[in-house]
Amino acid sequence: MPITIQYTPPSAEPKIIHIDDDLIIVDKPAGLLSVPGRGDDKKDCLISRIQKKHPEALIIHRLDLPTSGILILARNPEIHRIISKQFEKREVSKEYTAVVEGVMSKDSGEINLPLITDWPNRPKQKVDFESGKPSITRYEVLDVDLEANTTRLKLTPITGRSHQLRVHLLSINHMICSDALYSGKELEKGERLLLHANKIEFRHPTTLQNLLIESPCPF
Repeated sequence: MPITIQYTPPSAEPKIIHIDDDLIIVDKPAGLLSVPGRGDDKKDCLISRIQKKHPEALIIHRLDLPTSGILILARNPEIHRIISKQFEKREVSKEYTAVVEGVMSKDSGEINLPLITDWPNRPKQKVDFESGKPSITRYEVLDVDLEANTTRLKLTPITGRSHQLRVHLLSINHMICSDALYSGKELEKGERLLLHANKIEFRHPTTLQNLLIESPCPF
């Protein structure tokens, strides 16, 4: 049976951090769906909120419900096609900040584990060496909190699988802090998944210049 997730969207609106004739780039708050889910109770989402003022907006990629950070929206189908191709060709560079449980034994490394949907427990994903899709995440230690027994990481996904960062860190016994889905624990009031998409760099579809967008980590 799939896992049921209680959805209470936050009141905080997505912040527009860049807008031009082709693109709208936003900072998604944690707890807000990127696109509508199943059922009337899951219609409130980032794209529906943005389309109230910019009805032409088209979402190009997504962030998990509990993840905050940068998302790129296109303002017409042709721009959507061009940027989507950049994602497909892995020409878009993304960086995340995470706080994970435990102290990492190495200052940097690469996690190369194939991932697939855990169908009986969807939306969970899992490592599967037989049927999983190739998935690569690079990490770098930014800081260690010995008292809290946590490590702050810079994460660079080379591939873009669903829940990739969460499952890769879980697989090496360093779960991202406050991951209710994979820990099976209810969060305390005010808690959130400590994962934030803080940087993205890609080629602007019209100017053809590299565009670097950053969002400060909120935790």
